[in-house]
Amino acid sequence: MVKFTSWFKDKTNLSDTHTNNFELPSGDDVQPTVEVDSELTTDEEKPSKQGKGKQLREQVGRVSSTIVSKLPGHPKPLYRRFWFIAFLGLGGGAIAVANTISSIDRNLPPTSELNSLVREQTLTIKAVDGTILQQSGPATREQLALSEIPEKLRKAFIASEDRRFNKHNGVDATGIARAIVNNLRSQNVVEGGSTITQQLARILFLKQEKTMLRKVREVRLAQKMEKELSKDKILERYLNLVYLGSGAYGVGDASWVYFSKPVSELTLSEMATIAGLAPAPSVYAPDKNPEAAKQRRNLVLTRMFEDGVITAAERLEAVSETLTIKSSLPKRLEVQAPYFTSFVQKELPKYVSPEVIEAGGLTVETTLNPTMQAAADKAVAKTLRNQGRWENFKQAALVSIDPRTGQIKAMVGGKDFGKYQFNRVTQAQRQPGSTFKGFLYAAAIATGMSPYDTFQDSPLVVDGYEPKNFDEGYRGSLDMRTALTKSINIVAVRILMKVGFNPVIDLANKMGIKSELRPMYSLALGSSEVNLLELTSAYGSFAAEGVHNEVHGITRILNRRGEEIWKANFTPVRALDSDSANITTWMLRNVVTSGTGQPAQLGNRPVAGKTGTTDEARDLWFIGFIPQLVTGVWLGNDNNNVTYGSSASAAYTWHEFMEEAVKGMSVEQFAERPKLNRRKGTIKAEPVKARRLVNRSFSSNERSGDDSWSDDSSRQSRRRRSSQVSSDTNDNNNEQSSRRRRRSYQSFQQDNSDDNTPRRRRRRSRSDDSNSSSSSTSNNSSDSSSESRPRRRRRSSSNSDSSSSSSQPTSSSRRRRSLESSSDSGSSRPSRSRSSGSEGSSSRSGSNNSSPSTPSWRERLRPDGG
Repeated sequence: MVKFTSWFKDKTNLSDTHTNNFELPSGDDVQPTVEVDSELTTDEEKPSKQGKGKQLREQVGRVSSTIVSKLPGHPKPLYRRFWFIAFLGLGGGAIAVANTISSIDRNLPPTSELNSLVREQTLTIKAVDGTILQQSGPATREQLALSEIPEKLRKAFIASEDRRFNKHNGVDATGIARAIVNNLRSQNVVEGGSTITQQLARILFLKQEKTMLRKVREVRLAQKMEKELSKDKILERYLNLVYLGSGAYGVGDASWVYFSKPVSELTLSEMATIAGLAPAPSVYAPDKNPEAAKQRRNLVLTRMFEDGVITAAERLEAVSETLTIKSSLPKRLEVQAPYFTSFVQKELPKYVSPEVIEAGGLTVETTLNPTMQAAADKAVAKTLRNQGRWENFKQAALVSIDPRTGQIKAMVGGKDFGKYQFNRVTQAQRQPGSTFKGFLYAAAIATGMSPYDTFQDSPLVVDGYEPKNFDEGYRGSLDMRTALTKSINIVAVRILMKVGFNPVIDLANKMGIKSELRPMYSLALGSSEVNLLELTSAYGSFAAEGVHNEVHGITRILNRRGEEIWKANFTPVRALDSDSANITTWMLRNVVTSGTGQPAQLGNRPVAGKTGTTDEARDLWFIGFIPQLVTGVWLGNDNNNVTYGSSASAAYTWHEFMEEAVKGMSVEQFAERPKLNRRKGTIKAEPVKARRLVNRSFSSNERSGDDSWSDDSSRQSRRRRSSQVSSDTNDNNNEQSSRRRRRSYQSFQQDNSDDNTPRRRRRRSRSDDSNSSSSSTSNNSSDSSSESRPRRRRRSSSNSDSSSSSSQPTSSSRRRRSLESSSDSGSSRPSRSRSSGSEGSSSRSGSNNSSPSTPSWRERLRPDGG
């Protein structure tokens, strides 16, 4: 076997060996071969020891040695030979390039990603009809189909950016060479070598870094996109995504930003101007550099002429056209329903992972109805502008939900999102007041009670807690329906004691209340804080006949390729049996037809709902519904200051919104009230065992005479108006003014429902009324026949003029009843008139008949003839 160990021997030995070989005479040239053959012969004499495999290796080695000896530089070691080094360099480079390309190809986006329609780091929120509510990031507001883009505008971009667009496969070597030559001639970068496909690849998948690796990736992406997408698809996406300066992404946005018109109305000159922006938007922006924009426009027009897109006459006309700019803000900066869109963004992490949100490119389809949203904005603004100024509330919130699906249709979280980003629909936790009674009465009905079961409205102290009614009076025995209609607090507490804390809390939770509800007696009056969204959603369960649908504002989420990655699929849950829900709805309808919610009536459309206020009228509520829509309204102040309003203002706001929202909506009736006989309960009552319970009777002086509808919210408005009357009855005559102030104060105390000692003052007022009425025989007889209604008698006496005949109390009583009937509308004006009327009558009845009465401040301000 020929051995190659001689190659690695000492250099001197190698040199001697080669020298001796070259010094042999020409006739002995074959001697080395003979020696080798001799050696091989010697080795071959022992075939039995080496085997056939060894012989084969020796033959290969002999051939290799012969070849190497004939190569150039044979005396040098192999690793020092030029051809060997060059071979290794070229081969290694080729392998490295192949591996790099293979690695790039492996890391390229999958084929499905090539269908991406939007950029990364963007978010688009759409309404239910597809209109865009908000966009963030480098998003395109107007996505146009290729057919919607004028042909000359398309050709203008091709002439400007990629003249061989329809001929190359993603990379244009000819275009690159041409760009290099043109740039060298002009000694400036006047033309780029990237094709439209390369630019689209860079827009969708790559960063703007200027590295060789990024360029290689761009080339490979462009070639891959050309294989997967048609030329029309590539051009359409490019024209919708290319950045054109001033916050405009795509030709639709650029047309609006620079010329305030749609692309269909652009002139040829304007099209060329927009097409010329792509290479350097900041340099060629017509609103910033008009001269540079004109030069670029003219260049684009020249290329279009050279490519045969336009005629010479069209080019000259376009070049001579004055470049008129009419700038507008990008539409993507416009935000509709900002409280709702901020709510949607906070809901996103519930449905998709943070990594998906961070990557961006999402399109969120929501439930918002733009028409209803506009009506909600209008109603809230009107209430704040009118009632808000006089009733001392500066904030309002409204939310409307489809009870059959749980979809949010409108949301107004406050007065001004630019100043107050706090969403009072979802973030404000407030005491719901009497609106919570809806769940209490529903639980009672579900335990098997009847709306006609009676409870005592009488003084009650349970474990140290003493509930009070809005007027601090008592009415005796009341059935549940009447107690709910009049919003009687003491009856509500008695019902809670009979039903139990847990059944009420459990039912409220099932119906949609997610905030913590504490088991305490004041729970019946709405002492546990909730937010408007969950309260409105829970009332939607009544409209859906006891079925609760999870409230939500998102229907679908799409990725940047337009693929659905999440879809709303909430399962309805039976929270309350249908019979109990329909009976409760029937009771809540009476609140609107005959009780505190009368301002919410919608003509022939059935409405059910409940008003509510908290202490000192700090929160004004109305939650109402029709079969197709449930809406909640809250009015108040962020700093929890008292208001001078009533829940009638909230009901009025509800009416103003719903009147617009139901236009075009069919009139549906609520389900009929089920039969009340032999009903079985579906909830087991857990009566509260009080440690200490005090019940006592009440005298006729403590009986409430308010037979018309009342609400705990109206007492604050009544107190404010009465105090205004009492403070404005001063006169220059000290004796008369002192007497008037004293009597006005007494009248104020009669009307003030929040007096700390109502019984003593009622007795005092009753005594005054008796003295006043004793001067008239007819009044005495009227009083004796009306012993069961002392407050009405007192009002009748105070409203009667001392100079009138004995028949006048009857007409006065008629006028009083008419006034009380007019106050059923729930507005603040009737209450104000009643208060001032009572005040004036009281002063007149208490004064001497012969002395003229001084007109009040209201009468002095009244126009002549009014």
